[in-house]
Amino acid sequence: MKTGQGFLLVFSITSMTSLYELQELREQIRRIKEDNNVPMVLVGNKSDLEDDRAVPRARAFKLSQDWGGVPYYETSARRRANVDEVFVDLCRQIMSKDRDQREAPPRPRDRDRPPRPPRGRNPRGRAPRPKCTIL
Repeated sequence: MKTGQGFLLVFSITSMTSLYELQELREQIRRIKEDNNVPMVLVGNKSDLEDDRAVPRARAFKLSQDWGGVPYYETSARRRANVDEVFVDLCRQIMSKDRDQREAPPRPRDRDRPPRPPRGRNPRGRAPRPKCTIL
């Protein structure tokens, strides 16, 4: 979680428990990242099982609004419905946050903290790149 740049919080629309578990997961992410503005998307999966729905669409949407307007999608992995859109939305949020951080004026250095050592190079001579991990 500490190195993640964005998070898909996925629950099953057929399980209210899975939605409740995400609330604690979101709080853990915010605590670990020490940031209240972490890129994330709330995803209700199994939209192909509408007859077995346990989480009303309005309940999930209200939660997304309570979380500061986090985007909410309903997806079906089986039908591949909205799966690409979820990842595109998250990537756009990550890129936007990265751009905003680069354009922000530099913060004054904490005088008690030593400066970071320069980044090393990997064996091929390239600068290390951030990694993308999907859990």
